[in-house]
Amino acid sequence: MSKASPDNILLYLPQKQEDQVRDIFAGLAERGFPVQQQRPHITVTFSPHMQPEVVDLAAQLLPAVIPADFRRVGNVIFGTKRKQTVAWLLETTDELEIAARKISAANPDGRGPRWTPHLTMGLRLPREEVPGYIQAMDELTSAHFKELTAVEAAYWRPRTQEKTLLAGA
Repeated sequence: MSKASPDNILLYLPQKQEDQVRDIFAGLAERGFPVQQQRPHITVTFSPHMQPEVVDLAAQLLPAVIPADFRRVGNVIFGTKRKQTVAWLLETTDELEIAARKISAANPDGRGPRWTPHLTMGLRLPREEVPGYIQAMDELTSAHFKELTAVEAAYWRPRTQEKTLLAGA
């Protein structure tokens, strides 16, 4: 039995960049790695059931900082057990960083005023596949694909498949 996906405050890329990430996903799958089906996004905060006050705060703060520029600055691995997640580590503007930390701090299920901007490239990968996955991901990613732009912020509820636009497109 799988756990239900949490509610999220997410940042989305323009279609061209989203397609570039999906092309990398496809190349990784062609090399035999697990298929990645998630829509490329940057998570601000998540919760099993997002409190309305958190969504309201995100709706107040994010329009002033979206669109937002990000720069890929490395790879990061999340998880300490058998299944791990590989992501691009990102840096962004101080203004978005401050807004995201305020939103995270307001979320009772969040990590306090902490935020690690990242774009997940590989979910729930077997630990032993992570080094090869990162090598393949680096080979498939253009050296020129360093800049990303968040053009939309939304509240996403996977259980009901509802997306509420908070900022941007």
